[in-house]
Amino acid sequence: MYRFQVIAQTKAGYSIGIVGSTPELGLWDFNKAVRLTTNSAGYPLWWADIKIPSSSVPQDRQTIEYKYILIAPNGWVEWEGWGTNRWLPIESDYHESTIIVDDSSFGNIPPYPYGYFKESVPKIPLTKGESGLKIVVIGSSVALGCSAWLLKGWAGHLEETLHQKYGHQLVNLSELGANVSTTIDRFPLVVAPQQPDIVIIALSLGNEGLAYCPPSQRRAVQRRFESGLQQLIKMTKELGAIPILGGLYPHGDYKYEHNWLLKDTHKRMVNWDVPVLDWLGAVDDSMGRWKPGTSFDLAHPNGFGHQLMYEAINLSIFDIDKDKLTKEKELLIQKQELPIYRDNWGFHLFTCKEEKSLRIINTSKHTYTIAPYWEELQTAIQSKAGLMSGIYIAKNPPAGTLPFFAVKEDGTIETTIDIPPETDIEYSPTFHLFAPKVSQVLFYDGNLGLLKESDSALRVINESNNEYNIHPMWKEVRKALKEMPPGVYDDPLNPDAPFTTMMISKDGLESRVKVLPKSSVLFQYKCKLSDISRVAILPLGDRCAARMLLYKMQYDGPAFPFDLTRTTNLGDVADIILNNFSDMWNPNLLHYNAEEKRIYHRKWSGLSFAHEVEDDEDPVNNMFPIYERMRTRYTARSERFQYTLKNCDEVLFIRTGGTNRDYLLDLVNKLEEKCQGKPFRILLISLQSSEEFADIPHVIHYDLEFNPDKMYADLGYWMYCTEIMRGMLESLGVSSKNLFWCPPNPPKDNRKVLETVVIG
Repeated sequence: MYRFQVIAQTKAGYSIGIVGSTPELGLWDFNKAVRLTTNSAGYPLWWADIKIPSSSVPQDRQTIEYKYILIAPNGWVEWEGWGTNRWLPIESDYHESTIIVDDSSFGNIPPYPYGYFKESVPKIPLTKGESGLKIVVIGSSVALGCSAWLLKGWAGHLEETLHQKYGHQLVNLSELGANVSTTIDRFPLVVAPQQPDIVIIALSLGNEGLAYCPPSQRRAVQRRFESGLQQLIKMTKELGAIPILGGLYPHGDYKYEHNWLLKDTHKRMVNWDVPVLDWLGAVDDSMGRWKPGTSFDLAHPNGFGHQLMYEAINLSIFDIDKDKLTKEKELLIQKQELPIYRDNWGFHLFTCKEEKSLRIINTSKHTYTIAPYWEELQTAIQSKAGLMSGIYIAKNPPAGTLPFFAVKEDGTIETTIDIPPETDIEYSPTFHLFAPKVSQVLFYDGNLGLLKESDSALRVINESNNEYNIHPMWKEVRKALKEMPPGVYDDPLNPDAPFTTMMISKDGLESRVKVLPKSSVLFQYKCKLSDISRVAILPLGDRCAARMLLYKMQYDGPAFPFDLTRTTNLGDVADIILNNFSDMWNPNLLHYNAEEKRIYHRKWSGLSFAHEVEDDEDPVNNMFPIYERMRTRYTARSERFQYTLKNCDEVLFIRTGGTNRDYLLDLVNKLEEKCQGKPFRILLISLQSSEEFADIPHVIHYDLEFNPDKMYADLGYWMYCTEIMRGMLESLGVSSKNLFWCPPNPPKDNRKVLETVVIG
């Protein structure tokens, strides 16, 4: 019995028929077509059960041809296409079973048929020959044979050939939708009991989600897949079996970057010293998609594609002598630590090629330095160690020993490492950390990796040649770190270094962290956020000097209202803050001075803007786009100011430029009202005697000048002022370890509602 089924969208009263080359299908007479059935639950799927005995088909062909037709209520018929017919083989051995003929959609005629049994048919496995081997295939739907006729895909063809040629037995344990994570879970349950001689691991980047994941996650998908394959290779060898990798194959929705990642992973796989079934040459169009005529759908080859994949397999890799295999199994099970270098004074290097690890022992009384210029050692490492390119990290490094090093593409070490006396240390590739069940990859862009090793440990890996600044304004990173429990995380190996404290809230990253080139840092949970007092820095004008200095210190975040304005009158600043910045960007209170190229405020005469007009705009005749942009910018900056006041633990306000005692007292009074008991200080920097501001609470005054015009003109002066500012902040106990960082877009539930300004 054959159940023909096809997807067809039809109008009311229309139906679908099938007509073909056998009497049961009307012998191509559409008046004798078999009508298909549908219902409300199944539509738009149409189907018909038809018995076609083998006697209806000429013995020299054993195939039938057919097409679907659309039948109108008035009897008018539309064929689904001229030329190519659908076809399928007649299976005389399965006359008691129902075969589902999956014909996809009306009008879409595939070059090869796809059918499968409605109910599973017991398969009699081919027995292992006297000298044959047991081979297990563990993979996904393509390895299972999906979209091939009766699921006889590349693995089915391979099974028959290996049995006939070598007496091998092949057991297919593949599973629909399998990826590296699920396969690692299944491996000890389904593969280990088979006690195989060979394991073919046949998985795809497609099932890892490469085609449809956000672009920012593609490199993480690639790295997780590769690391997962390495873990499965290791698990196979631990069983004493030989691993073979099923090669990569295309996907109908791959674009340029997908194709690049596909080829990049393929290039690495063929250099892993593991046989690879290379399928790309057979079914890839060189753009990462299927060659015409080889696919059933976006993700699967059709029967022809499976045949090409099978024909691309080099059968000689299965021509293995059983006695030789027995000896290889013993070596596979043993963890081989091989010496690669030693001298006469107690310096030794060992490698475990299975783990790709490097063990360094120094029993001498002297410190050794591994450096790129030590040619003899580097040659030994390159030729014998088989190290992977990337970052290596140490297991339990002793104090004073660099906990990481970097390996170049040629297998040599490019980092300089001091190995002190009486040291025994092992380094392993961070590559393995990307594997499922080892850590959770929160972010990876090909250079920077953020890996959650546990709820209390976050691994940061920088594979690039540049220092990375990880900060809250990096949207993808800030969001990724929401996966870590909120708290303060420190680098325990460098607890006093700047920018080595990571603050994470329920909304993600809230601090700036620096990671050196070609390095790895393990951040460990230290305490709750509430256990430290986080200080926010809020500039209050009079110009952009404070913003410029914070920028050079890398203490800057998203802009606040006074960062890029000029506020010559401190009384205006106090009044603006007290009024929640209402009217600060109100167009009815602004006017443009064409001669000075500045926007002035009518209400607060000391307030002006010099950075709001773009070069291609005409502010004299049309201020509307400028006012609209100011509305967006200053609404956001004001919200950040309010959010910061509400959520930090302490505030340090910074004001540059001269003022008088009365204005400063007025500002202190208004800030006391705004801060509502929260500790705050005002750092006032102006060329005035500090005696004028003596005894004013909350105020620290420095008789100095930070001139932004001179900073722009003279980088040396800018850096000089920056170091002075750094010393001021350090004297006040403010550093990267307790600095409050405001997110660019504060969470809406925490925002203070501002008065809306309607532009007329």
